[in-house]
Amino acid sequence: MVELSKIKNEAEEKMQMTVEFLEETFSRIRAGRANVHILDGVRVDYYGSIVPLSNVANINTPDAKSIVIQPWEKSMLKVVEKAILDSDVGITPENNGEVIRLGIPPLTEERRKQLVKQTKQEAEEAKISIRNSRRDAIDLIKKAVKDGMAEDVGKDGEADVQKIHDKYIKKVDDMFVEKEKEVLKV
Repeated sequence: MVELSKIKNEAEEKMQMTVEFLEETFSRIRAGRANVHILDGVRVDYYGSIVPLSNVANINTPDAKSIVIQPWEKSMLKVVEKAILDSDVGITPENNGEVIRLGIPPLTEERRKQLVKQTKQEAEEAKISIRNSRRDAIDLIKKAVKDGMAEDVGKDGEADVQKIHDKYIKKVDDMFVEKEKEVLKV
C-alpha cells in the first residue's frame, strides 16, 4: 500500500521546485536596474564549446544602471560582444578594448506593461504546475483508497495536499506582487 506521507512529500517537493524555477525566471526579467542574471541565458563559443558567459568572464554591476563584463582573455572580447548582440538581452554592448559595458536603459511605460504581462504569464504557468502536482497527488490517494486505505485517512490526506497547494499558490501570488512592484517602480 502506498504511504500517504510519501505522496504528500513528493507533491510538496514538486511544488517547491516550481517555486524555485519561478524565482529563477523572475530574476531574468529586468526591472530597470542592472542585474547580472539577465545574462544567464547568454552562451559564448569558447574554443569550440558553447559555455555560459559567466564561465569566460567576470560580470559586475558597478552601479544601478550598468553591467560590466570583463573577459578573462582579451581575445574573447569580440566573441562575448557578438554573443550578447545575438542574444535576446536587447541591450547593445559597448566595447572599449578592456571591458564590455552594458548601459541599462530606463524602461518605457509600454515596456513595463509588457514585463508585467510576461511576469503574470510566468506566475500563471507556475500555478498550473502546482495544480497539476495537487491533482496527481489526489489521484494517487484515491487509488490508494481503492486499494484498501481507509476512506477517512484518504480524505484527510486530500485535505493535507490541498493545504500544501494553497500555501504554494499564495507564495506564487506574493512573488508576482513583489516582482510587479519592482517592474513598475520608476
